[in-house]
Amino acid sequence: MQVLVNPPSGWPALVLNADFRPLSYYPLSIWPWQEVVKAVWQDRVDVVSTYDKVVRSPSMEFRLPSVVSLKSYIDQDRAPAFTRFNVFLRDGFACQYCGARGELTFDHVVPRSHGGRTTWDNIVAACSPCNLRKGGRTPAQAGMPVRRRPVRPNAWQLQDLGRRFPPNYLHQSWLDYLYWDIELEP
Repeated sequence: MQVLVNPPSGWPALVLNADFRPLSYYPLSIWPWQEVVKAVWQDRVDVVSTYDKVVRSPSMEFRLPSVVSLKSYIDQDRAPAFTRFNVFLRDGFACQYCGARGELTFDHVVPRSHGGRTTWDNIVAACSPCNLRKGGRTPAQAGMPVRRRPVRPNAWQLQDLGRRFPPNYLHQSWLDYLYWDIELEP
C-alpha cells in the first residue's frame, strides 16, 4: 500500500458514515470530487478535511474536500448482497480447494445436478483448474475437501475482511479514519 502526499488523480474524497467510520473498506468508499462538491452544496455531508486544490466559479472559491462525513447515518447491519465479488471477498480471493489466487470463478459445493442451490452456504471461490477437476461431483467424490465451509457472512464480517485488501493507494489525510487497529510504521 502506498501513502500519497500528493492527492490521487481525480481528487477523490473518502466518505465516512455519520459515526466517522468508512462506509465501506473494500472497495473503499470514495467519491469523485464532482460528487463531493454536489453533496456539500446539497448539505448532505460535512467536510472533515480538504486538499490544497481550489476550484472556482464566478462567485466563489472552494477547497476540494479530501474527507467528508454523511450527515445521516446509514445502517450497516443490512444483509450483504449475494454477489460474485462478495463470495470472493468472504473467501479471501483464494480457491477454497487449493488456495490459488488466480483465475477465480465460483463453484457449487453440492452440484446443481445433485440438488445443490446457488446460495451463500453452497458456493465457494474456486480456481478454474480446480473447478474443472471437481466437475459435477461433490468434494468427497472428487477427493477435494473444502478448506473452509461456506457460510453467509454479515456486513461486519465482510467489512473486516475488506480491511485486509487495501487499495493501491491512500491519501495521508485519510489515514486518521482508516485502519485504527493496525501497527504503525516508525
